[in-house]
Amino acid sequence: MRLVIVSNRLPFTVSFREGSPQFKPSAGGLTTGLWSYLDRPLPSGTERPDHLWMGWPGTSIPPEHEAAVSAFSEEKFKSRPVYLPEKSMDRFYLGFCNKTIWPLFHYFPMLTHYEEENWQEYRNVNRVFAEAVVSALRPDDVLWIHDYHLLLLPKLARAKFPDMPIGFFLHIPFPSWEIFRMLPRSWREEIIEGLLGSSLIGFHTHDYARDFLTSVLRTAGYEHQLGNLTLRDRVVQVETLPMGVEFDRFAAAATTRETELRVEELREKCVGQKVVFSVDRLDYTKGLINRLRGYELFLKNNPQWHGKVVFIISVAPSRIGVDSYQAMKQELEQTVGRIVGDYGNVHWTPLVYQFRNLTFDEIVPLYRLCDVALITPLRDGMNLVAKEFMASRPDQTGVLVLSEMAGAAKEMGEAMIINPFHREDFAKALEQALVMPVEEQIRRNQLMQERLRRYNVVRWADDFVQTLISTQKTEDARRARLLTGKAYSGMVQQYRAAPRRALLLDYDGTLVPFAAEPKLAQPDADLVGTLTALGSDPANEVTIISGRPRRTLEEWFGQLPISLIAEHGVWLRDKGADWRMIKNMTADWKDRVRPLLQLYVDRLPGALMEEKDFSLAWHYRRADPEQASECAKELIDDLTGYTRNIDVQVFEGDKVVELRNSGVNKGSAGKEWLSGQSPEFILGIGDDWTDEDLFRALPLSAYSVRVGLANTSARYYLSGPATVRRMLHELAGGSAAKPSFQ
Repeated sequence: MRLVIVSNRLPFTVSFREGSPQFKPSAGGLTTGLWSYLDRPLPSGTERPDHLWMGWPGTSIPPEHEAAVSAFSEEKFKSRPVYLPEKSMDRFYLGFCNKTIWPLFHYFPMLTHYEEENWQEYRNVNRVFAEAVVSALRPDDVLWIHDYHLLLLPKLARAKFPDMPIGFFLHIPFPSWEIFRMLPRSWREEIIEGLLGSSLIGFHTHDYARDFLTSVLRTAGYEHQLGNLTLRDRVVQVETLPMGVEFDRFAAAATTRETELRVEELREKCVGQKVVFSVDRLDYTKGLINRLRGYELFLKNNPQWHGKVVFIISVAPSRIGVDSYQAMKQELEQTVGRIVGDYGNVHWTPLVYQFRNLTFDEIVPLYRLCDVALITPLRDGMNLVAKEFMASRPDQTGVLVLSEMAGAAKEMGEAMIINPFHREDFAKALEQALVMPVEEQIRRNQLMQERLRRYNVVRWADDFVQTLISTQKTEDARRARLLTGKAYSGMVQQYRAAPRRALLLDYDGTLVPFAAEPKLAQPDADLVGTLTALGSDPANEVTIISGRPRRTLEEWFGQLPISLIAEHGVWLRDKGADWRMIKNMTADWKDRVRPLLQLYVDRLPGALMEEKDFSLAWHYRRADPEQASECAKELIDDLTGYTRNIDVQVFEGDKVVELRNSGVNKGSAGKEWLSGQSPEFILGIGDDWTDEDLFRALPLSAYSVRVGLANTSARYYLSGPATVRRMLHELAGGSAAKPSFQ
């Protein structure tokens, strides 16, 4: 097995000096964290797993330098660059990624740009990545795609490698539906479809996973079961896996002699002062202005702290080419100047501002030095800085003031959790942090350190990869039940050899896709032709066994040489005969129940009631999915109590709640239709829970086939109505060719 990692950036960045390529390690928690996982120490004698890392080298590479960059990439990092022209990166990275996805997913819709040209370039770059990845993949690889730059890539890779384990991890928040829906409909649909190409999708927090599942429901219509999304041909697993840091690396660095000396030097510069420290990229999501204003209010409210505290704020340059970032930098510097001017004097500077990147050797002493760490983003996917600070405190002292809007707050509840938008909350928390007893600091930090040490970045990555591999085992078991390959060939041979055959076919969801309204799912000429050909074969007995009313089935199929079973088994019309009831029953109960169903039709826009001879159905396929789900639960509860003393059962189907007489099901109807026949070959096909009774009623030798994935009594699966129709067409036409299941 080879792990193939794909991210926007490689673990190194290329720049040019005097026309020659220069290489340096990439910054950022994603690349450093993944590299530490790939390069981790292994027990003696253990062979290092194979890997390949693919991504952009950080700049446009002239063709004459591509060979040198590729050679360095392969030799030093076992990676492969994806080369992109500068103009593509402008619209893709600075455009759609950082002016659309980044602000919107971080809940800054007022900063979001919606430019069609940027979206098209985003799609194009994802296709370029897909071509590069597909050309490098081997059939037994495991593919792990990272972050918001490549939301469309899972589906593109799946198209070429349908059976491959494909994982995706989003390192930023996934927004609520109310925010996500601000994207144009076609964009958000393509993004959701792209992500659903994955086998496993990971998020830092449960909230992000929940919001993603809600958006899937509202965009693609898939409901989840305990985080599993059952598509027609696959199951997509959604998991919460919070990313950790290299805890031992920070802990070891914090106790070196070099760090101790640097801490002593820094303390000499702020003798008699408590040190507050924060480090962040220049980004509006980090809450830098709010942080300074909160500190400013603290100074205003607490004059007793003047001269006794210093705030060191380090800001790393980021996205220099984005206008909103430059405007924020200017405002940041003006705020710093105002605070220093208002509160500082010749003996005391309340604020030390640094605008530069800190190296690892510089930042660890600052983590050790400070008494309080302010990590207060307005919105953050995880925020590894908070975890790095905690790992760098060997004496377990220091106070972490953490924004409740950071993903890390879900794991680090012992920190002082604040609302970063509320200046008073901010100032009060800082005041409390500065006077917190050492014993209380140690109590809180000890709990957080134990947790972070156990769940470090290697554990996070390994958990994701192992979970991804386990999805393959589930898929292998599912594929073993697909009616394809030898199983399909064997079925065709038995069909051809049998002198008498019986075919029992469900209609909606089996022969045709579901429609918004029942009346819109009429059979087309091709389906009618296939059924006619099957029914005209003297060796065949064919029946459509459906929940549809007999009037509808008569209208659509009455002239065909096939039998019909209506209302899930109430009515049977043998080929060439009249309709007859399989079981005597009454419909008196409908007058009692009909007003209740009508009430729920009125309550839920888009819902409708369908009345049959001996059943009533409440359909909600066209309704708002979340509201419909709640209404359906309430309706089922009401109906269950309402029908307790009458001979009626309540059933929940695919976007429908149905009531019908007890004892009526497709299993008993199928047995009734088969009585008197002695077929050597039986084929039963259906797509939902109503067909399970039929599957259980058929003999073990029958070919029972469930359309779509589900826990089923059927022997085999098929992916959807199109696949079913291709198979039936081939049986009707005498072709034994293998159908396409993708």
